[in-house]
Amino acid sequence: MEKEFNQIYQFKITLEGVRPPIWRRIQVPETYSFRDLHIAIQDVMGWGDYHLYEFHVDDVSIEADEEGFCVDAMWKAFRHKSRTASAGKTRLSEFIKKEKQKFRYLYDLGDNWKHKVELEKILPGKKDIDYPICITGKRACPPDDCEGVWGYENFLEIIDDPNHSEHEEMLEWIGGDFDPEYFDVKEIHFRGLMTRNKRSKQVIV
Repeated sequence: MEKEFNQIYQFKITLEGVRPPIWRRIQVPETYSFRDLHIAIQDVMGWGDYHLYEFHVDDVSIEADEEGFCVDAMWKAFRHKSRTASAGKTRLSEFIKKEKQKFRYLYDLGDNWKHKVELEKILPGKKDIDYPICITGKRACPPDDCEGVWGYENFLEIIDDPNHSEHEEMLEWIGGDFDPEYFDVKEIHFRGLMTRNKRSKQVIV
């Protein structure tokens, strides 16, 4: 099944609590569901998509479900909003209505990675572009399972100190060198659209 669209949403995604800021600017089809946006954020930020997620839009919590990444016994305990919706069944356009609108994306309910998402522009789609795309960004994404903002700061201190007792162990854990300032937009690949089940082709009309 094809989903037709003629507009795209340009979002800026900023990881909260980390300085200097870690951010990305992306463009996605207007027909995207919140689950589709979750997948795009995972790919563009560099997360591993190992954990639960939520979107918070005003008083609504839009959550992973059986059509999203996963469900477990913890899911209901993490509900923060009075109203809930399914990420896989809810289109962005149902809640995201105007430019400059902001909402939150939460990834890994244990490490508690909070992202500010802003709809910067609503633009006409271009037929020669295969959406989603990353326009630009800054700085590397933290590794999964580093225990949130505090854990990431501790991780950076350890790998920056060759004399630290955990230095070699931490480098082995991360798989080699880690440069927190590194980002190359040319290395962004939206694998999610090809590798996850129940993906539908997106075309401009």
